[in-house]
Amino acid sequence: MALLDDIKFQFRTGNILMQLIYVNGGVFLLMMVLRLVFFLTGNEGLFNQAVLQLTIPADPKLLLLRPWTLLTHMFVHANFLHVLFNMVWLYFGGSIFLNFLDSKKLLSTFVLGGLSGALFFVAAMNLFPVFSATAPYASAEGASAAVLAIVVAAATTVPNYVVQLVLIGPVRLKYIAIVLVILDLIFIPSGNAGGHLGHLGGAYFGFVSASQLKRGNDLTVDFLKPWFWLKKKFPKGSRKIKVVHSKHRSDAEFNAARNNRQAEVDVILDKIKRSGYESLSKSEKDILFKASKEL
Repeated sequence: MALLDDIKFQFRTGNILMQLIYVNGGVFLLMMVLRLVFFLTGNEGLFNQAVLQLTIPADPKLLLLRPWTLLTHMFVHANFLHVLFNMVWLYFGGSIFLNFLDSKKLLSTFVLGGLSGALFFVAAMNLFPVFSATAPYASAEGASAAVLAIVVAAATTVPNYVVQLVLIGPVRLKYIAIVLVILDLIFIPSGNAGGHLGHLGGAYFGFVSASQLKRGNDLTVDFLKPWFWLKKKFPKGSRKIKVVHSKHRSDAEFNAARNNRQAEVDVILDKIKRSGYESLSKSEKDILFKASKEL
């Protein structure tokens, strides 16, 4: 189970950006495994119907019956390239975002950007006459709107941040965001119109939230305050209480033991810097994993 322990450790110690990437990747892998199982048993149609229950429907009546899809659609990707490009852009925009804003705002921007994209999608499919024939059957999936919200929010926060692009050279972040938005506008008539309109909804939220934050108005963190409160209230989940009787230690003994543990962790962290995480022995990984639980 060493691989599973490594994944748990990487997830627990990673920042919210890496956790979002792990969750999206994990959901995609799970879906592909289930798809293979359903295919081999001759029930791929049932798999498609199950996935449809997680994607957001354009029909408002169906949406009322599937309110959970407002959240679940952000983590559903139909193919490998879809999830790959979304995660690459999420890492790119999220890394810049975290250089100037905190992880709570990143998570809130991701969720609210995805919700904004979903609402844009549903509204567009029902307001524009061109979609009248397809709206009752259309649905949307993927993290594209949420990802674009983060990229645009980062570009609005630091528009002149310079990014070194391969084969192009230095480019200011605001121009990258503008190009992404223009591409979505251009491709609306070329297919997946509802998806591109949903992307624009995410971009709109990213721009508005970052603009308001510059003025001192935070539109993001308050939305997820109940989640952060619960996370602090039950940081490690509910566990049975285990009573252990041990000899009382003096403050000096306690501090000495804590310093010894910290020294061990420091040595291991230095080793990771020199040789990478994979160079650690199982016992060193266990020490680091236990230390992360005490954070």
